[in-house]
Amino acid sequence: MKGGFKRVLVPVDGSATSAVGLRAALQLARLLKARLRLVHLGTTIPPARRKGEGMTRQELLAAMRERGQRLLEGQASRCRARGVRTDTALRIALAGRPAKAVLAEARKWGADLIVMGTHGRRGLRRVVLGSDAEQIARQSPVPVVLVRR
Repeated sequence: MKGGFKRVLVPVDGSATSAVGLRAALQLARLLKARLRLVHLGTTIPPARRKGEGMTRQELLAAMRERGQRLLEGQASRCRARGVRTDTALRIALAGRPAKAVLAEARKWGADLIVMGTHGRRGLRRVVLGSDAEQIARQSPVPVVLVRR
């Protein structure tokens, strides 16, 4: 690889699993003097504002965007406080596989490494539940580091 790993993409969703991946990516970025891009896929539907109250599509997308931006800025602030150049990307989707969105962002940004946490499921659980991490690792145009939770 010419020039080493200088652009590291990290999917984050606020879970303990993504936190494990982010910690590893932060260590690598500091060691390699690389830039991080934190990407959040706004695919989680936030709870309605009050029990029983529905949301329009626009309200739902706005709530997902707001939640995602808060998460990204909080995570990015922590990375910057540790001296790592960090930027963010938010992708909102009500349907589709997260792996496709992560790979699209990696290509768009020109990432040369993807680091992410994984549950490390095996056997039937992995087959039944599927694994976005596994799909990313198989289809990625760049190396992928999977950090097991």
